[in-house]
Amino acid sequence: MFKKLLNVILPTSQQVRDAQIHRNILRDDARMGGTLFGPIPEGVRREFFCLDRHTWVWHEEWTDANNIRHARTTRYDIRPHGIFKAQDGTPYQPASDAEVQRLYQAAYQYQRNLHARFDPLLAAAPAA
Repeated sequence: MFKKLLNVILPTSQQVRDAQIHRNILRDDARMGGTLFGPIPEGVRREFFCLDRHTWVWHEEWTDANNIRHARTTRYDIRPHGIFKAQDGTPYQPASDAEVQRLYQAAYQYQRNLHARFDPLLAAAPAA
């Protein structure tokens, strides 16, 4: 029993460690992406990130004046014939031209911020 608990706390599998590292990086990138649209108000959680080569995600959580918690998740799916979005589980619909333009600008700034954060680290890393 103790060994199972220890494996959960300190996983030994390289695959598990790699997955944890990937999730942590994605969470950090998502937080950084949420700041692209200005200051995040107190009590609001905002994330924007690239999930994979074809999917961008915008997620926001907030509490309204009646102390009711809300969450909204929008997924943008980049397809050969256009950009489609789904919000909170609704079916995918084509994104408007204006929304596509805003997504492009946000994705561009997101990539710039990632390069600004990680390029110096990569340049300083010893050659393998």
